[in-house]
Amino acid sequence: MRSSQRGASDPLGPCSGETTLNSETESERQPMDHLSPSNIARILPTDGFQGALVGRVWRPGIGPSVVAVREDGLFDISATCATVSGLAALDDPAGVLKAAKGERVGSLEEIAGNTSPDRRDPAKPWLLAPIDLQVVKAAGVTFAVSMLERVIEERARGDASAAAAIRAEVLRLVGDDLSRLKPGSPEAMALKEVLVAQGAWSQYLEVGIGPDAEVFTKAATLSSVGAFMDAGLHPKSTWNNPEPEVVIIVTAEGRIVGATLGNDVNLRDFEGRSALLLSKAKDNNASCSVGPFIRLFDETFSLDDVRRTDVTLTVEGEDGFKLEGSSSITKISRDPEDLVAQTVGAHHQYPDGFALFLGTMFAPTQDRDDAGMGFTHKRGDIVTIAAPKLGALVNRMKPSSECEPWTFGLGAFMSNLAQRGLLNTRQAG
Repeated sequence: MRSSQRGASDPLGPCSGETTLNSETESERQPMDHLSPSNIARILPTDGFQGALVGRVWRPGIGPSVVAVREDGLFDISATCATVSGLAALDDPAGVLKAAKGERVGSLEEIAGNTSPDRRDPAKPWLLAPIDLQVVKAAGVTFAVSMLERVIEERARGDASAAAAIRAEVLRLVGDDLSRLKPGSPEAMALKEVLVAQGAWSQYLEVGIGPDAEVFTKAATLSSVGAFMDAGLHPKSTWNNPEPEVVIIVTAEGRIVGATLGNDVNLRDFEGRSALLLSKAKDNNASCSVGPFIRLFDETFSLDDVRRTDVTLTVEGEDGFKLEGSSSITKISRDPEDLVAQTVGAHHQYPDGFALFLGTMFAPTQDRDDAGMGFTHKRGDIVTIAAPKLGALVNRMKPSSECEPWTFGLGAFMSNLAQRGLLNTRQAG
């Protein structure tokens, strides 16, 4: 939360996944506007309001509120469920969401249109990330193609100019299709023995095809930004990229109850220099974007829908640059239920549940400017991550130091709930 409540010679292609790169002439360029009516309209799933959609809104003079997203507006249901975490923990969260009456806060168009920091009227409500007390976790190296890019980052030591030559050598050693290899299987372990013998083994191959998944804490609780907010990049990074992902919502018991979209913003130069810089590469101000809404499982949406989800990515720059890509969760190496089982259990508990990024197969390699330097963000890039049943998550990229600072933490949240008389209900978390 922000207190303002920021409240192709390349075998992998231009981007790992199906991708195209376009560059428009000066006369063809349109002003960058991530709050355009077309983008606001895309926020919804393709079946509109048919699903059980829950979000969060900052209400001036009141605070963060859980809202049911309906055709006739966004309705504050905080009196029924004070937190999204509490709602998710119920036996039938979708049923409770649909039955809750609530107070109408405004239309989706009005509230979404008031979310961007530089257009916001602080006297009117705006969107927040749809998660609250959940711990934000992320699984890494869950797709074979992105795994190879992590190996390349490691060998390049964060030097983008060295990546092309290293990529060719890595592909010569391991091939470009490891998607059929089941992590931890005898076949995977046999490949490991061969690569170790050749001196080609990597820590990324270990978590990509080994028995243990990489699961790390992506961001602090309440620090995520939502749709139409600015997303942040560490100001010292010169080689970075978006990571469009499906994010599943999981209860303390390990039950998956819904999903949303996320951008696990990544700094390839930082992590490439050392895996010990993972926290600096991943966790910066506004570097975790989640939204626009959580779609809870019901008769219209299930875990099998998540497994079949096609995720698209579009990056549009003020320089006329445009990158488009698509990929499918069907190509993931580890099933969502396996990732959850490796995250929560007797070895680790999450009393308020967690949101888990499932990983990505996107790893853009197409040069944006100088030859051999690959892709990296520029200030003002508009990133759109979309999926048919989850809607679209749109953010503008800026240095983290220029994004709204995160000042509304757990202490402020608990105080706010107490002042509103919402703290002593089991639905508060």
